[in-house]
Amino acid sequence: MTILFSNTPIITKPKGEHLKLAAIDIGSNAIRLQITTVTVFKGQVSFKRLEYVRFPLRLGLDVFSTGSLSEESQRKFIKLMHTFKLLLELYEVDDSYACATSAMRNSDNGRQLTQIVKDKVGLEIHIIDGEKEAEMINMALANFIPDGLCLHIDVGGGSTELNLFHKKVKIKSKSFNIGSVRMLQGKDEPAVWEEMKSWVQSTCRKYPEHVTALGTGGNINKIYSLARKKPGKLMSLAKIKEIKAIIERHSIEERIHVLQLNADRADVIVPASDIYIKVMEWARTKSILVPDVGLKDGVMHYLYEKSRS
Repeated sequence: MTILFSNTPIITKPKGEHLKLAAIDIGSNAIRLQITTVTVFKGQVSFKRLEYVRFPLRLGLDVFSTGSLSEESQRKFIKLMHTFKLLLELYEVDDSYACATSAMRNSDNGRQLTQIVKDKVGLEIHIIDGEKEAEMINMALANFIPDGLCLHIDVGGGSTELNLFHKKVKIKSKSFNIGSVRMLQGKDEPAVWEEMKSWVQSTCRKYPEHVTALGTGGNINKIYSLARKKPGKLMSLAKIKEIKAIIERHSIEERIHVLQLNADRADVIVPASDIYIKVMEWARTKSILVPDVGLKDGVMHYLYEKSRS
């Protein structure tokens, strides 16, 4: 894959030389570790997944209901970070970056917990805001953004990041405290929904072009998979509604055993689909691209660029 977002010439490394990079994505619904090898040959950069671990520690369950992380969640989190740190050492990674999003940044004791992890585990965690989160994801999206007007929709457990691109240049972005876990707990505020609706409509209507949606996040990836779409093909808004209706007809247990959804995906996929549907309707777009990249992939691009500076 050629890196298109950088203005710096790619330094070609000798054949066989490569980097091992690691990203830790601490979300509201789950926490992910990805270790990737990056090789460069004749100006072409290749990212290959070496290890991927997804652990269903739902930090948002505490934070969006009480405002703080419980002692039990903190205990599990520290143990998980210790496990991840051991994997980083075993794989002998060259560089790593751990980032926490909505749940951690909204938690009263989130920063305190990151300091404990730094002191006890030796792992530094960066609590990033919505703008930084979107910036990171966009680094991985560079090769997928279509020409014309494109609205990138990234739905997480605690927040939704929206980015508007025109001719592949980001012109406006906004983070909203609406996410799948928040909706499950009834913590999505009507005022925020109205704010998001107003932002989408007013922003998109400034341009005469048709809007193409670009979706990222675990739930839209799963909907895309359930729709049996081939990579690179558009998925219609009608198809998202159809898949949502199929999921809704099944109980949580049926979603796990019949539809083969992870337990921590089975309950959030419907509220997440509602967010994608509403944003697409407000933007008056009837189709969406789903490139299957996310924050962890953006972190890899960030670390690669950092290695060259």
